[in-house]
Amino acid sequence: MRVEDALRLAAENDLDLVEVAPQARPPVAKLMDYGKFKYEAAQKVRDARKNQQNVTTKEMKLRLKIDQHDYETKKGHVVRFLKAGDKVKITIMFRGREQSRPELGMDLLRRLADDVAEFGFVESSPKQDGRNMLMVLGPTKKKTEAKVDLAADREARMAARKENAELDRAAEAQLRAAAQSAPHKKKRGPADNMDPDVDL
Repeated sequence: MRVEDALRLAAENDLDLVEVAPQARPPVAKLMDYGKFKYEAAQKVRDARKNQQNVTTKEMKLRLKIDQHDYETKKGHVVRFLKAGDKVKITIMFRGREQSRPELGMDLLRRLADDVAEFGFVESSPKQDGRNMLMVLGPTKKKTEAKVDLAADREARMAARKENAELDRAAEAQLRAAAQSAPHKKKRGPADNMDPDVDL
């Protein structure tokens, strides 16, 4: 078809003439609503980006002589990272004579792996790397599943917060109503306790 005829046909049908295969002989063109086509292509790209998993690796550093409270805090961070669907690289740093006792580092890493077994698994077993010992934990849930769970938790917290605020408002309104319906007593001041015959 000649270009002029194709353009006239597009104008009659209120569509656009779009060249889809310029390298072909002869070039291929299509009658379409170009705005709608661009919108649908952008939607496809956005959906593909939403579904792709980008797992990041977080790092947590420990010392061999870690206090129990510090250990619990670091473990909490590791659990949070794993719940979010991220990998966690655990590093134990050895100082001085600690380097001669690598089995203590192994025990600490195994203990941590056992404590977070519900949320992650050992992806790379502990190995010595110079003065450090490394272990990588992988999440049991995929990033997309973790996002859905976190969104559900957030919605539940928001609903609970909203419900508590409504209960507080209702209780406050009841107190106000009770205060208004109670008979008013005259407040006694210091002048009420004085003898009326005494001149000041």
